[in-house]
Amino acid sequence: MSIKYGWLVCLGLMLSVAGHAASFSCEKAKTQTEHAICEHRAVNDADVKMATTYRIVSHLVAMGTRSQIRDEQFRWLELRDRCGSSLSCLTQVYDLRQQKLDEHLNRLYQRAPF
Repeated sequence: MSIKYGWLVCLGLMLSVAGHAASFSCEKAKTQTEHAICEHRAVNDADVKMATTYRIVSHLVAMGTRSQIRDEQFRWLELRDRCGSSLSCLTQVYDLRQQKLDEHLNRLYQRAPF
């Protein structure tokens, strides 16, 4: 991981987790999946990291790519919600989504004048 990438993700995480747990309000959690995310620290952390990376990437890409990433996110949310409360399933789908978002972020770094 490059220093620039690590710094950007750390900064985003610090800004997004100040006083928050998951990327959504756990008080309003309705589904089995949302409750599982709120109740298990590792999945909760993966949720925050993924949501932060998603926000960073979606703000840095061109509009056409932004809608593609948004569509991918909606499809991924449907996949995630099929996990129910299965921690192994949730861990796997979060890992897969994080990898995909990291690929988008790495493409940005290769093109950008940092």
